[in-house]
Amino acid sequence: MCVALPGKVIEINGDKALVDYNGTRVNAMTGLVDCKVGDSVLVHAGCILQVVSESEADELNDIFSEINLIAEEGV
Repeated sequence: MCVALPGKVIEINGDKALVDYNGTRVNAMTGLVDCKVGDSVLVHAGCILQVVSESEADELNDIFSEINLIAEEGV
């Protein structure tokens, strides 16, 4: 199973976007959805799959933070 984390589009150049994940930046293809600089997006296998709202992105980040804490605690 693969999980797409929310990132922020910081630059678009043609059909590619530079997406920032808390300081880690990756290039992703924009061909599947319309997005713009500042959008929160879900990326999988180098393609932007979906634009999500800020509240959805925040909620997903909170959930993944909780999962990481649980994994670190070994519960």
